[in-house]
Amino acid sequence: MAGRQPDNGRLDRVVAEARRQREEREKGYRERALKLYPWVCGRCGREFTRENVRELTVHHKDHNHDNNPLDGSNWELLCLYCHDNEHQRYLEAASGLGAGSGGTNGDAATHNPFAGLKDLLKGSR
Repeated sequence: MAGRQPDNGRLDRVVAEARRQREEREKGYRERALKLYPWVCGRCGREFTRENVRELTVHHKDHNHDNNPLDGSNWELLCLYCHDNEHQRYLEAASGLGAGSGGTNGDAATHNPFAGLKDLLKGSR
């Protein structure tokens, strides 16, 4: 495959189609969620109106965006800020960097980026 150029037009079409499908899927469950639930953030309690409902998002409780039961049991409405916070907490928990851990997962770093630097510097003189 060396020297073979990717078909940028094809890649653009694939990305555009994936985005279109995601938008269609989101449109469906978002509309259903907004009909099922009051326009209130499930975390901070902020209320929304037609003027600012675009700032209210649908959060998937199990973090699986393809799990969209018709009864809405996997959804909760969250404002943009609470939604971002929820996903950040999820990422931190998954990586072992929970809020109470002080930013570490208990394992000591084993990689030393400066290992051998002294020897390299000796050779440059």
